[in-house]
Amino acid sequence: MPGQPGLLRTLIEDLDVVVARDPSLGGRWEALGHTGLSAVWAHRVAHRLYRRRLRTAARIVARVARRRTGVEIHPGTVLGRRVFIDHGASVVIGQTAVVGDDVTIYQQVTLGAVGWWTDNHRPPGARRHPVVGDGVILGANATVLGPVTIGDRALIGAMATVTEDLPPGARVYAARSVVRPAPALRPVPDAAADAGQTADPTPVPAPASDAVRMLASAGSW
Repeated sequence: MPGQPGLLRTLIEDLDVVVARDPSLGGRWEALGHTGLSAVWAHRVAHRLYRRRLRTAARIVARVARRRTGVEIHPGTVLGRRVFIDHGASVVIGQTAVVGDDVTIYQQVTLGAVGWWTDNHRPPGARRHPVVGDGVILGANATVLGPVTIGDRALIGAMATVTEDLPPGARVYAARSVVRPAPALRPVPDAAADAGQTADPTPVPAPASDAVRMLASAGSW
């Protein structure tokens, strides 16, 4: 990622990329209510507070953004330019993650750590989360764990899990579901036939209750 532009220009780029990549939007005014855009904008502010060592304020901004958007981005995360988070539900990005320019992130994506049982043994300040290159696409429910590096323009498909480095342009797909032909439908057995009886096609009316007989004889109907 080259030198970053000013905050205002970055926010405008974020807005324009949402309009460009989400065909359901009619323009900038409609894009202002996009969940992913709100999450990215809030992180831009939180990250600047975090870098100025105003960590409590940064966490407050991140917490409010999480409650309103469902996207949890640690204030320490480095986001590149024109990052597009589509839908936004349940996206989680960890503290030491680095996300490059023009990255597309779909819902339920996790850029996380392996776990405390491993991270507690790393040297202080060591990276625990992924570095995602420019132009990467992360499909729905994709999971990338640990201090791995994802090369530029890689594609990680829906439901895929990555725990090792990927070269530029790599393609990772989860195993497809197995589709089997539907079994032959069996006829529903007749209850009377199962009991060894012959079913009577003539329905037998249920006997009327005594109260119904009294009302009928009295002419109340």
